[in-house]
Amino acid sequence: MAFRIGKSVMLNFGHELEPLFIFAGLSFLLLIGPLLRWYVLGMTQNTFELPAYYYIELIPFVIVFIMSFFITKNWFDEDNKQAIIVFGSVLIFIYLHFAGYIISAITLSRKAKKKHTDRLHIKATKDIFEWLSVLLIGFIIIWFSYVLNIIEDTVPYIVGPIVYSVVIYFLSYKAYILKITDIDGNVFQENDHVSLFHKMKTVVIDQKLYLEPDVSLSRLGKLIGISAQKTSKIINQESGRNFNDFINYHRVQQAKKQLLDASNVHHTISSIAFDTGFSSLSSFNSAFKKFEGMTPSSYRDRKKG
Repeated sequence: MAFRIGKSVMLNFGHELEPLFIFAGLSFLLLIGPLLRWYVLGMTQNTFELPAYYYIELIPFVIVFIMSFFITKNWFDEDNKQAIIVFGSVLIFIYLHFAGYIISAITLSRKAKKKHTDRLHIKATKDIFEWLSVLLIGFIIIWFSYVLNIIEDTVPYIVGPIVYSVVIYFLSYKAYILKITDIDGNVFQENDHVSLFHKMKTVVIDQKLYLEPDVSLSRLGKLIGISAQKTSKIINQESGRNFNDFINYHRVQQAKKQLLDASNVHHTISSIAFDTGFSSLSSFNSAFKKFEGMTPSSYRDRKKG
């Protein structure tokens, strides 16, 4: 990052900048592309290991970087049309190469998201795809900012490094907020959590365990055959809610049906609360408002109206 910004600032303000800095700086764009693609693979595959043949993708970077040591200022004489053609061709190749890798990274991210649709409710999985989306948008912005300033000076060259800096610092902030350094492709590791959570839903929802006022983690764990601690962990991971919210959510869904049932028109709010497993009217009102944004009585009145 420092090298790219430093080169850009020197190119804008340094009248006698050595060609070495220009070409060496541009060559790093040929390095960023493959690294970006490998990073997306590492974040979306639980057992990703970089194959040796992937290093072939670094050949363009190595070639242009080595070339930068053999280019002199004489190449940039106004009459040297051959040098202009070579420089222009290299420049076009570098930006198309970078664009190709950005597109490749976007495609990989979308395929992974589609593959793991059933895990998007898990916080770590959501965080990874949110981070990759922000990251790739950032790279698209960087690409356009640099391309526009080489197309007949559409924007001043200094805009490129400024945009680059702002995007990088924003990405750093976003990574900190999402704690992205604490998660990787291992979140996609196959385990027994999905099948166990399916069993829990069968017991809690289909067998209506949530209607029992004294339902607990240990009780549910015993019915499934696992510890209360593991039960809690699986519910948090697979539903995105803690145990109490998981139970209360389904109680509220049942309560909504009863509130709208014409045969229950004379039933009080408190009777419906106790019928759906709540131990008190206050806990029912709190849970209902948390999931529906209104009180049970307001919900019943609004639907009637």
